[in-house]
Amino acid sequence: MSGIINKVRRELKQSIDKKTLKSSQRFFKEKIRLYGVKTPVVIKTGKKYLKEINDKKKADVFGLCEELWRSGYMEESFIACLWAYSVRKDFTPEDFKVFEKWVNNFIGNWASCDTLCNHTIGAFVEMYPEYVSGLKDWASSKNRWMRRASAVSLIVPAKKGFFLKDILEIADILLLDRDDLVQKGYGWLLKAASHTHRKEIFDYIMRNKTMMPRTALRYAIEKMPIGLRKKAMKKDTEG
Repeated sequence: MSGIINKVRRELKQSIDKKTLKSSQRFFKEKIRLYGVKTPVVIKTGKKYLKEINDKKKADVFGLCEELWRSGYMEESFIACLWAYSVRKDFTPEDFKVFEKWVNNFIGNWASCDTLCNHTIGAFVEMYPEYVSGLKDWASSKNRWMRRASAVSLIVPAKKGFFLKDILEIADILLLDRDDLVQKGYGWLLKAASHTHRKEIFDYIMRNKTMMPRTALRYAIEKMPIGLRKKAMKKDTEG
């Protein structure tokens, strides 16, 4: 175990907040492993020791990240995400397999999933758009976190107006998914895409609203004008 990982873990243990430890589990249906450190403190700790890895090669940084992931602690996963994102300028196409491994093998809750996907993987696919096809493969995975990741990895690019066609294809694959966390994931993606493509997203929702789970539908229309929201939520009585 590297010295820097030891220092990170020592500091996290010194920052345990009993109230946070007690209350955090209620945000998750699955059992999570955590120290009980407030998220701003976790990020501050990660940034503090980021200074010590600034001169390391990307492969070494990824090695440290994987060591953090393997612990299973949610706080350590947040720091792993922060450190991985810090070397985004050095990303190469081969890194997709690294991220795929992390999602498939180490992620066990929505918070770790979204933190990695929104920033690190989102930045990667903006750099290498051809790997959006890999996200479509994830959408058909048996692993619920891979399926959620296929959607939430495109949240930031979607807000910028990117990948509309791919977003709708991923939504098609996930449309009837029975997992509520996957439903929330692709509903969130549609909501993000509606920032710049409202008509296209609304039209998609109207075409699919009789099949789309209500959880996904509510997420997707959350930021739309009230008139469109009512139209989307109205049950069709004809036919």
